[in-house]
Amino acid sequence: MEPVLKMCSQNLDFFYGDFQALHDVSLEFFQNQVTALIGPSGCGKSTYLRCLNRMNDLIPISRVEGKILLEEEDIYAPSVDVVNLRRRVGMVFQKPNPFPKTVFDNIAYGLRVNGIRNKAFITERVETSLKQAALWDEVKDRLQDTALGLSGGQQQRLCIARALAVEPEILLMDEPCSALDPVATQKIEELIHELKKQYTIIIVTHNMQQAARVSNITAFFYIGKLIEVGDTQKLFTGPRIKQTQDYITGRFG
Repeated sequence: MEPVLKMCSQNLDFFYGDFQALHDVSLEFFQNQVTALIGPSGCGKSTYLRCLNRMNDLIPISRVEGKILLEEEDIYAPSVDVVNLRRRVGMVFQKPNPFPKTVFDNIAYGLRVNGIRNKAFITERVETSLKQAALWDEVKDRLQDTALGLSGGQQQRLCIARALAVEPEILLMDEPCSALDPVATQKIEELIHELKKQYTIIIVTHNMQQAARVSNITAFFYIGKLIEVGDTQKLFTGPRIKQTQDYITGRFG
Protein backbone atom coordinates (compact mmCIF):
# COMPACT_ATOMS: atom_id res chain seq x y z
CA MET A 1 0.00 0.00 0.00
CA GLU A 2 1.23 3.47 -0.91
CA PRO A 3 1.84 5.66 2.16
CA VAL A 4 -0.69 8.50 2.50
CA LEU A 5 0.72 12.04 2.26
CA LYS A 6 -0.45 13.89 5.38
CA MET A 7 1.52 17.14 5.31
CA CYS A 8 4.21 18.81 3.23
CA SER A 9 6.15 22.04 2.86
CA GLN A 10 6.74 23.49 -0.59
CA ASN A 11 9.65 25.90 -1.18
CA LEU A 12 9.46 27.15 2.40
CA ASP A 13 11.54 30.21 3.34
CA PHE A 14 11.47 31.60 6.86
CA PHE A 15 12.84 34.92 8.10
CA TYR A 16 13.52 36.43 11.52
CA GLY A 17 13.55 40.09 10.48
CA ASP A 18 16.31 40.34 7.83
CA PHE A 19 17.86 36.98 8.76
CA GLN A 20 16.79 34.03 6.61
CA ALA A 21 16.66 30.94 8.84
CA LEU A 22 15.21 28.47 6.27
CA HIS A 23 15.91 28.29 2.56
CA ASP A 24 13.56 26.64 0.05
CA VAL A 25 12.65 23.60 2.18
CA SER A 26 10.34 21.08 0.46
CA LEU A 27 9.58 18.02 2.57
CA GLU A 28 6.76 15.46 2.75
CA PHE A 29 5.33 13.67 5.79
CA PHE A 30 3.33 10.46 5.53
CA GLN A 31 0.61 8.99 7.71
CA ASN A 32 1.73 6.49 10.38
CA GLN A 33 5.39 7.27 9.82
CA VAL A 34 7.96 8.90 12.09
CA THR A 35 10.18 11.49 10.40
CA ALA A 36 13.30 12.58 12.30
CA LEU A 37 14.85 16.00 11.63
CA ILE A 38 18.57 15.96 12.41
CA GLY A 39 21.44 18.41 12.06
CA PRO A 40 23.83 20.51 14.17
CA SER A 41 22.56 23.14 16.63
CA GLY A 42 21.23 26.25 14.92
CA CYS A 43 20.63 24.53 11.57
CA GLY A 44 16.92 25.42 11.46
CA LYS A 45 15.29 22.09 12.39
CA SER A 46 13.34 23.43 15.41
CA THR A 47 12.40 26.58 13.48
CA TYR A 48 11.09 24.36 10.69
CA LEU A 49 9.13 22.20 13.16
CA ARG A 50 7.48 25.30 14.65
CA CYS A 51 6.43 26.43 11.16
CA LEU A 52 4.30 23.28 10.88
CA ASN A 53 1.78 24.48 13.47
CA ARG A 54 2.47 28.21 13.19
CA MET A 55 4.15 28.52 16.59
CA ASN A 56 6.51 31.05 14.99
CA ASP A 57 3.51 33.38 14.53
CA LEU A 58 4.18 34.35 18.16
CA ILE A 59 7.47 36.00 17.08
CA PRO A 60 6.55 39.51 15.84
CA ILE A 61 9.39 39.89 13.29
CA SER A 62 8.99 36.47 11.67
CA ARG A 63 7.85 35.95 8.08
CA VAL A 64 7.05 32.85 6.02
CA GLU A 65 7.19 32.42 2.25
CA GLY A 66 6.17 29.28 0.36
CA LYS A 67 3.48 26.82 1.41
CA ILE A 68 2.76 24.24 4.07
CA LEU A 69 -0.14 21.96 3.19
CA LEU A 70 -2.04 19.91 5.75
CA GLU A 71 -3.76 17.45 3.46
CA GLU A 72 -4.84 19.89 0.71
CA GLU A 73 -5.09 23.07 2.77
CA ASP A 74 -2.39 25.76 3.03
CA ILE A 75 -2.04 26.34 6.80
CA TYR A 76 -0.84 29.93 6.18
CA ALA A 77 -4.00 30.88 4.23
CA PRO A 78 -5.83 33.86 5.83
CA SER A 79 -8.95 31.73 6.42
CA VAL A 80 -7.15 29.18 8.64
CA ASP A 81 -8.23 29.00 12.28
CA VAL A 82 -4.89 28.75 14.12
CA VAL A 83 -6.46 27.31 17.29
CA ASN A 84 -7.99 24.48 15.25
CA LEU A 85 -4.70 23.99 13.37
CA ARG A 86 -2.86 23.49 16.67
CA ARG A 87 -5.52 21.00 17.74
CA ARG A 88 -4.87 19.01 14.55
CA VAL A 89 -1.08 19.42 14.79
CA GLY A 90 -0.10 18.92 18.44
CA MET A 91 3.29 19.72 19.92
CA VAL A 92 5.53 18.40 22.69
CA PHE A 93 8.45 20.58 23.73
CA GLN A 94 12.03 19.95 24.77
CA LYS A 95 11.48 20.47 28.49
CA PRO A 96 8.38 19.01 30.13
CA ASN A 97 6.01 21.94 30.74
CA PRO A 98 3.03 20.74 32.76
CA PHE A 99 0.65 23.42 33.99
CA PRO A 100 0.60 24.06 37.78
CA LYS A 101 -2.69 22.16 37.96
CA THR A 102 -3.77 18.62 38.83
CA VAL A 103 -2.83 15.71 36.56
CA PHE A 104 -6.49 15.49 35.49
CA ASP A 105 -6.80 19.22 34.71
CA ASN A 106 -3.60 19.19 32.66
CA ILE A 107 -5.11 16.64 30.29
CA ALA A 108 -8.61 18.17 30.34
CA TYR A 109 -7.32 21.68 29.63
CA GLY A 110 -7.22 21.44 25.82
CA LEU A 111 -10.68 19.85 25.69
CA ARG A 112 -12.14 22.69 27.76
CA VAL A 113 -10.36 25.32 25.63
CA ASN A 114 -12.02 23.69 22.61
CA GLY A 115 -15.43 24.21 24.22
CA ILE A 116 -16.09 20.68 25.50
CA ARG A 117 -18.12 20.67 28.72
CA ASN A 118 -19.40 17.07 28.91
CA LYS A 119 -17.83 15.74 32.12
CA ALA A 120 -18.21 12.05 31.20
CA PHE A 121 -16.55 12.65 27.82
CA ILE A 122 -13.69 14.63 29.42
CA THR A 123 -13.12 11.88 32.01
CA GLU A 124 -13.04 9.23 29.27
CA ARG A 125 -10.57 11.28 27.14
CA VAL A 126 -8.29 11.87 30.14
CA GLU A 127 -8.11 8.12 30.85
CA THR A 128 -7.65 7.20 27.17
CA SER A 129 -4.91 9.80 26.65
CA LEU A 130 -3.00 8.73 29.75
CA LYS A 131 -3.23 5.10 28.60
CA GLN A 132 -1.97 6.10 25.13
CA ALA A 133 0.95 7.88 26.79
CA ALA A 134 1.72 4.76 28.91
CA LEU A 135 1.15 6.77 32.10
CA TRP A 136 -2.27 5.65 33.36
CA ASP A 137 -1.06 2.90 35.68
CA GLU A 138 1.42 5.28 37.33
CA VAL A 139 -1.01 8.16 37.94
CA LYS A 140 -4.56 6.72 38.09
CA ASP A 141 -4.57 7.16 41.90
CA ARG A 142 -2.98 10.63 41.68
CA LEU A 143 -5.29 12.39 39.22
CA GLN A 144 -6.13 15.13 41.74
CA ASP A 145 -2.49 15.68 42.77
CA THR A 146 -0.42 18.43 41.21
CA ALA A 147 1.33 17.42 37.99
CA LEU A 148 4.45 19.21 39.27
CA GLY A 149 4.98 16.32 41.72
CA LEU A 150 5.64 13.84 38.88
CA SER A 151 9.17 12.86 37.79
CA GLY A 152 10.68 14.47 34.69
CA GLY A 153 9.93 11.45 32.52
CA GLN A 154 6.37 11.23 33.82
CA GLN A 155 5.89 14.96 33.20
CA GLN A 156 6.99 14.55 29.59
CA ARG A 157 4.56 11.65 29.07
CA LEU A 158 1.88 13.82 30.70
CA CYS A 159 2.63 16.53 28.11
CA ILE A 160 2.29 13.90 25.36
CA ALA A 161 -1.05 12.79 26.87
CA ARG A 162 -2.16 16.44 26.99
CA ALA A 163 -1.37 16.80 23.28
CA LEU A 164 -3.21 13.55 22.47
CA ALA A 165 -6.35 14.45 24.45
CA VAL A 166 -7.69 16.72 21.68
CA GLU A 167 -7.17 13.91 19.11
CA PRO A 168 -4.59 15.50 16.81
CA GLU A 169 -3.66 14.04 13.44
CA ILE A 170 0.03 14.96 13.64
CA LEU A 171 2.35 15.10 16.65
CA LEU A 172 5.40 17.38 16.60
CA MET A 173 8.14 16.57 19.14
CA ASP A 174 10.99 19.02 19.68
CA GLU A 175 13.85 17.04 21.28
CA PRO A 176 11.39 15.41 23.69
CA CYS A 177 14.06 13.35 25.48
CA SER A 178 16.89 15.87 25.81
CA ALA A 179 16.03 16.67 29.46
CA LEU A 180 15.43 13.02 30.44
CA ASP A 181 17.53 10.18 31.83
CA PRO A 182 18.15 7.00 29.76
CA VAL A 183 15.29 5.01 31.40
CA ALA A 184 12.74 7.76 30.75
CA THR A 185 14.13 8.21 27.23
CA GLN A 186 13.59 4.52 26.47
CA LYS A 187 9.96 4.81 27.64
CA ILE A 188 9.34 7.78 25.33
CA GLU A 189 10.95 5.91 22.39
CA GLU A 190 8.77 2.85 23.03
CA LEU A 191 5.79 5.19 23.19
CA ILE A 192 6.67 6.72 19.80
CA HIS A 193 6.65 3.21 18.26
CA GLU A 194 3.13 2.66 19.63
CA LEU A 195 1.80 6.10 18.72
CA LYS A 196 2.81 5.92 15.06
CA LYS A 197 0.11 3.28 14.57
CA GLN A 198 -2.39 6.14 14.98
CA TYR A 199 -0.49 9.35 14.26
CA THR A 200 1.98 11.01 11.93
CA ILE A 201 5.00 11.97 14.06
CA ILE A 202 7.73 14.50 13.31
CA ILE A 203 10.59 14.59 15.80
CA VAL A 204 13.58 16.90 16.11
CA THR A 205 16.48 15.12 17.78
CA HIS A 206 20.15 15.91 18.31
CA ASN A 207 20.72 12.22 19.06
CA MET A 208 21.44 10.30 15.87
CA GLN A 209 21.12 6.91 17.59
CA GLN A 210 17.63 7.97 18.63
CA ALA A 211 16.77 9.02 15.07
CA ALA A 212 17.98 5.61 13.86
CA ARG A 213 15.91 3.80 16.50
CA VAL A 214 12.57 5.60 16.21
CA SER A 215 12.16 6.97 12.68
CA ASN A 216 11.16 5.64 9.27
CA ILE A 217 12.44 8.72 7.42
CA THR A 218 15.32 11.04 8.32
CA ALA A 219 15.86 14.57 7.03
CA PHE A 220 19.27 16.23 7.49
CA PHE A 221 19.33 20.03 7.83
CA TYR A 222 22.41 22.23 7.64
CA ILE A 223 22.52 26.05 7.84
CA GLY A 224 18.81 26.39 7.13
CA LYS A 225 18.79 24.06 4.14
CA LEU A 226 17.42 20.55 3.72
CA ILE A 227 20.51 18.68 2.52
CA GLU A 228 19.20 15.12 2.23
CA VAL A 229 16.10 13.11 3.10
CA GLY A 230 15.43 9.41 2.79
CA ASP A 231 14.70 6.07 4.40
CA THR A 232 16.42 6.19 7.81
CA GLN A 233 18.40 2.98 7.42
CA LYS A 234 19.61 3.92 3.95
CA LEU A 235 20.50 7.47 4.99
CA PHE A 236 22.58 6.27 7.94
CA THR A 237 24.33 3.44 6.09
CA GLY A 238 24.77 5.00 2.66
CA PRO A 239 24.14 8.75 2.49
CA ARG A 240 24.29 10.17 -1.03
CA ILE A 241 25.70 13.55 -0.05
CA LYS A 242 29.12 14.11 1.52
CA GLN A 243 27.84 16.70 4.02
CA THR A 244 25.38 14.15 5.39
CA GLN A 245 28.12 11.55 5.65
CA ASP A 246 30.42 13.99 7.45
CA TYR A 247 27.72 14.82 9.97
CA ILE A 248 26.63 11.27 10.76
CA THR A 249 30.23 10.06 11.07
CA GLY A 250 30.96 12.87 13.55
CA ARG A 251 33.29 15.02 11.45
CA PHE A 252 31.31 18.09 12.49
CA GLY A 253 28.24 18.99 14.49
